[in-house]
Parts: sequence; C-alpha cells; structure tokens
Amino acid sequence: QVQLVESGGGLVQPEGSLTLSCAASGSIFSLNAMGWYRQAPGKQRELVATITRYGTTTYADSVKGRFTISRDNAKNTVYLQMDSLRPEDTAVYYCNAGANFQIYWGQGTQVTVSS
Repeated sequence: QVQLVESGGGLVQPEGSLTLSCAASGSIFSLNAMGWYRQAPGKQRELVATITRYGTTTYADSVKGRFTISRDNAKNTVYLQMDSLRPEDTAVYYCNAGANFQIYWGQGTQVTVSS
C-alpha cells in the first residue's frame, strides 16, 4: 500500500505565495508520474500540474507562469510552488501519484486566497 501525505495549505492574501508538498510512503517499488489536482466548492476536480519521474511537466492554462511543480525522487516527494495567487485558486488541492501500477490520492489540503 502507498500513502500520500500533503502539507503546506492555508490562508494567503491575493498575490501571495504558498508551497505545497506531498510525500509518498509505503511499499513503493515503482513511482511514476505525480501531480496536483484541485476542487473548488460546487466544481469538478481539475488538473493543476503533473510531472513525470524524468521531470517533464504539464500545467493547466489557468496556472501557467504562476505555479511550478517539481519533485525529489530520492524523497518520493512532489512540490507545488504557487505564486501570484488569486481568489479563484481557492480550492482543496489533492496530490496524485502513479505507483506500483496503481493510482493513489492524498487526503487533500485546503488553500484559501482571500484578503
């Protein structure tokens, strides 16, 4: 079994920054793509960013130029640096990982952008 534990959410003012972390643990023999999704109240969960084990990244158009995804393969950890945050970025952010040929999700961390 693989566990994903997120941290780093919170309340931030518009134009502020936050960094989310997600650490994978457990019986991992293969950790492939990792990513972040988010779900705002009343909306469907949407992709934010993904990164392969080799560092290839993809971003949603709404966060390009503001968010940066990265990973530390030695620590089985993925990060999401979020800059120039907007109120519309408010959501629960979920970590996602392909590990041992299965898909795993974290429990989610709340990000609120408000003055």
